[in-house]
Amino acid sequence: MSLLKGLKILDFSTLLPGPYATMMFADLGAEVLRVEAPTRPDQIRVTPPFDGEEAAAHGYLNRSKRSIALDLKKAESVELVKHLVKEYDIVLEQFRPGVMERLGLGYEALKESNPKLIYCSLTGFGQTGPFRDRPGHDNNYLAIAGVTGYSHRNGVVPAPMGIQVADVAGGSLHAVIGILAAALHREKVGEGQFIDISMTDTAFALNAIYGSGYLACGIEPEPEQMMLNGGTFYDYYQTKDQRYFSVGSLEPPFKKLLCEAIGRPELIEVGMSDDPEDVHAFKEAVREAFLSKTYAEWLIAFKELHACVEPVLKFSEACAHPQIQARGMVVEVPKPDGTTQRQIACPIKFSAGKPEYRHVGSKLGENTIDVLQESGFSLKQIDEWREKGLFGQILNCVSNGGV
Repeated sequence: MSLLKGLKILDFSTLLPGPYATMMFADLGAEVLRVEAPTRPDQIRVTPPFDGEEAAAHGYLNRSKRSIALDLKKAESVELVKHLVKEYDIVLEQFRPGVMERLGLGYEALKESNPKLIYCSLTGFGQTGPFRDRPGHDNNYLAIAGVTGYSHRNGVVPAPMGIQVADVAGGSLHAVIGILAAALHREKVGEGQFIDISMTDTAFALNAIYGSGYLACGIEPEPEQMMLNGGTFYDYYQTKDQRYFSVGSLEPPFKKLLCEAIGRPELIEVGMSDDPEDVHAFKEAVREAFLSKTYAEWLIAFKELHACVEPVLKFSEACAHPQIQARGMVVEVPKPDGTTQRQIACPIKFSAGKPEYRHVGSKLGENTIDVLQESGFSLKQIDEWREKGLFGQILNCVSNGGV
């Protein structure tokens, strides 16, 4: 799909948030060029498990992108980027505040090369504020944003999430939205701009229900006290054989079906009550009911029942689930050796076409020569830069275009 054909992005990001964002752009037809340090490979390249010599996560997060190796501490590399930015007129970077400026690659410097440049900085705490220079990870941002404080059981240590909420739902998706909005603005009025995305800001903004409740009504969200964080029967329940089911039967019709399915139709009146004792009693009744049967038995009981009750699946089970399969959420992406790698698909469905999965993530610096030649540089010039160490040890020679 070439929905975003014409968008050309220089990607200076590593690990998860930035690469996830630019993967979304690449899936939809944008041209993404990763600018990678030849002496300090992206950590995601060495994060297990591995598919052959390459990390599976790298193959996924950097699919359909090209890679150029540049030592940004060298003046010639900075000039090269300034040349590339005339064509790749969107930049996404994920360094701490001030790093790109010190390298001579900040927004103001690159804007001189291209006044219509869109430049997005994606960081943990943003470009301003007392925490701007602090390092951080997903659990730090969720903690500072007030999410973790009410997302755990009473008296129990908060559990680390299996997915990176602040990184992806916060940083990646908001970066994509910001860049697309800036691109539309540029299309209308002809000007680029700088975008400051903080993963802490975006995680804070995800407090949509209980955060707004506190700000407007002064009600502090507490663990297991609110409707959706364990304060009601909306929860997870263990089966007789130590598996789990999710129960979200909040609305009366669904709640009625739940009561009937667990063999307690008389509980419907208790389930409709807001009295704290009734709320507790109803939850206990649901808990005891699920403990009375096995996972397989409950699967049968709820298979045809539209009660907002679903099994808690292992990831392997999710991949095989008929809904995931029907939606085409696992795809085969080409590898250089002619085989394919199974990956998670782009989740956005369009009536006018499908996302493109051109290849798994490129090797570090794999496309350096091709990119530079396409930008008008001769092999002689590229060889001079190689000897000066612009590409580190990635390119052994340029005469055959090899890596």
